Amino acid sequence: MGISNIIRVRAMMTGALLLFNLWLLSPLQAQTAKSVLDKATATVTMKDGVKADFKMTGSMGSTSGTIIIKGKKFHATTPHAGIWFDGKTQWTYMKDNDEVNIVNPTEAQLQAINPYNFLHLYKKGYDATLNSNGNNHVVHLTASKASNKIKELFITIDKKTNHPTQVKLLQGKKWTVFDITNLKKQSASDADFRFNAKDFPHAEIIDLR
Repeated sequence: MGISNIIRVRAMMTGALLLFNLWLLSPLQAQTAKSVLDKATATVTMKDGVKADFKMTGSMGSTSGTIIIKGKKFHATTPHAGIWFDGKTQWTYMKDNDEVNIVNPTEAQLQAINPYNFLHLYKKGYDATLNSNGNNHVVHLTASKASNKIKELFITIDKKTNHPTQVKLLQGKKWTVFDITNLKKQSASDADFRFNAKDFPHAEIIDLR
């Protein structure tokens, strides 16, 4: 085989190897952010439920509280309010005026009050990229549909525990940040995610559905 043929064969082999590596790596790179979120989802969507502490900071100030989650259902408690969501209906009790508002919220409305609602968003209508920041993964989600009310999310996930520790989201032109700590198992029944009027006998109930 002549030298020119050897060079040609080597070039072809090198090109083929490069194309193979690109083909092999591209799916892995595309799935990296998703696989990190899949693992984070598994830590939060335990069958019996989980509980965590959170601090929410946004344009209207900040508040802190606890949240119990079971699938898409949640119950959040802060010093001034209690929120129950049973997968369809949301009850918001405001302590200052002893009032309950009832709505069927959108995904965007849920994300604005439930730091873990991203678990139900990232598989539809968002592009994901993955970065590393010390001991944490940081997943950046950007809306791929103009109809998505939440345009961007940054989700920080502990590499060791796979626990989400911060969710930062952009809705309109305003950022809201949830810092999450003390995630642990918490057994919860379906009744824990519904407002019980007997516990608030004097509350005014306003049905906005």
